[in-house]
Amino acid sequence: MAIRKIGFIGCGQMAQSIINGMITYGGYSPEQIQATAVSEETINYVTDKFGIHMGQDNKKVAAESDILYLAVKPYLYQDVIEEVRSQVREETIIVTIAVGVTLREMASLFSQNTKVVRTMPNTPAFVGEGMTVYSPNSNLTEKDIEDVQQLFSSYGKAEMVKESLMDSVPGVSGSSPAYVYLFIEAMADGAVKQGIPRELAYELATQAVYGAAKMVKETGLHPGELKDQVTTPGGATIRALSSLEEDGFRGAVIRAMDHCFKK
Repeated sequence: MAIRKIGFIGCGQMAQSIINGMITYGGYSPEQIQATAVSEETINYVTDKFGIHMGQDNKKVAAESDILYLAVKPYLYQDVIEEVRSQVREETIIVTIAVGVTLREMASLFSQNTKVVRTMPNTPAFVGEGMTVYSPNSNLTEKDIEDVQQLFSSYGKAEMVKESLMDSVPGVSGSSPAYVYLFIEAMADGAVKQGIPRELAYELATQAVYGAAKMVKETGLHPGELKDQVTTPGGATIRALSSLEEDGFRGAVIRAMDHCFKK
């Protein structure tokens, strides 16, 4: 199936991030994308910012989409699906982005024959650096999977996993950009404490995180090995690392991910 029309029911921050990534980095045109929102404010904002067709008619978007993202809160899924179920074509692929909504639940809300892909994207899709982990149901053909892999990769990286892993993904991928933003903010605060101007502090902290992540990704070296390359005996870095360990830095991160998983 050639992907001609992409629809979004709901157009909050995550949907907007994906849409911007598709258009700016993925080569999709605004004419291929349409979405719905409840508020006129959101409709006007998204229309002006991205140039896509916006409205409030969920049934229209469902009927016209080759790929249909359900980009509403999990508690709204049942009502939205009841509204659009009869409009969804047999060949349409439904993409979920809601935490905890399983493929089995989706089959019970649509039908056993509906093509569904459960995904967990993240907001860096906005800048073409998203990470989408996904699990398709058995109704998708190999060509369907190739198509969604290409689509998800248009706004970052994409990795297919078995569904049993999907509940573990938000802690390390979906929610984790927020942890990194908090870390950048804390480093910037520490720099400001030492007299560095705020704007420069954010620039230094942001580039350090960006560069360090790129080192892990492009060198293929273990993060611990890269850490050791920066850490000279008796130096400033080992003192900072020692302080972080004393304050339970790694344990705090792991516990945070546990809480995310349980939620």
